[in-house]
Amino acid sequence: MTGDRALLVKDKVTETFESPVSVRDIEEASHLIHQVGRTTPLIQSMFLSRKVTNGEVYLKLENMQLTGSFKFRGSFNKINQLSSAEKKRGIITASAGNHAQGVALTAKLLGIKAAVVMPKAAPLSKQAATKGYGAEVILHGDNFDEARKFMELKAVQDGLTIVDPYNDPAVIAGQGTIGLEILDELWNVDTVIVPVGGGGLIAGVAIALKSFNPSIHIVGVQSENVHGMAASVAAGQVTTQSTGSTLADGTAVATPGSLTFPIAQHLVDEFVLVSEEEIATAMKDLMQRTKIIAEGAGALPTAALEAHKIDKKWLEDKKVVALVSGGNVDLAKVAKNIDHFFCQDPTGHFVG
Repeated sequence: MTGDRALLVKDKVTETFESPVSVRDIEEASHLIHQVGRTTPLIQSMFLSRKVTNGEVYLKLENMQLTGSFKFRGSFNKINQLSSAEKKRGIITASAGNHAQGVALTAKLLGIKAAVVMPKAAPLSKQAATKGYGAEVILHGDNFDEARKFMELKAVQDGLTIVDPYNDPAVIAGQGTIGLEILDELWNVDTVIVPVGGGGLIAGVAIALKSFNPSIHIVGVQSENVHGMAASVAAGQVTTQSTGSTLADGTAVATPGSLTFPIAQHLVDEFVLVSEEEIATAMKDLMQRTKIIAEGAGALPTAALEAHKIDKKWLEDKKVVALVSGGNVDLAKVAKNIDHFFCQDPTGHFVG
């Protein structure tokens, strides 16, 4: 897909609502990001394709992006657009880990001081990686929302510029570059399945895809335990939903963004929820059958496919892309997941 072709159809997205991000913004972000970032692989999964009658399932491997997650795209696009004064004062963000690493690496590349507020339970591997890129890591709160509130207070106190993990037009545009890459390799894609947290990823991808072809069916996937965006779309307004922790910690956002919500409301065709067991199964199968290490959030689309949560009409005889959003998972969690599935008694029940 060429940029010109995308620009010719961009008004199809804005016919029903005023989007804060256009496909032109996404095209500009793509030119910037690809000066440093990677064009990640799009590979066909024979294992998942066999589960769909006459369908082809492809995996978009954002676990192969710099920092191991799609989050580098939005962070890099946003931070590059800050003024000289903002860069000099420094930046701050809140993150469960992937956005933290994207911000930290970008700050290192641009010589900017960065602070990151992470929930106390953030995966140790993500904490270590963020520190490794040179950012100051501040542990605060039992969940992302508590970390975010503290980040907002510290930003005012220290005069730092907030790099929002999802509720920012430049961040949304950066994540949307994934949609353009999908179209470049598979222009006739029918269905795209995307993990959802605060909504920056699915908002950007939806704008990119629907600008080219409004008939592309976009599915958002969230955990049964934390699905603020799905609950908000169902309610018709931004609301909060959380009943516990989730393996998909990267998408554990109880309240979606005020900018991302209306985009999702207008452009995402459906939301489906998966259980913790289904997420764990998908993580295991991606590793065992496709040799891909995916964190819980990155395994959400695969979980939705394996658990048959998506209507067959959007899969059979279709070209389907499932987005593996990241692969930053603690080795201890991987080992625990392996034990869960392979340490069983003869009756097939889990032991330990």
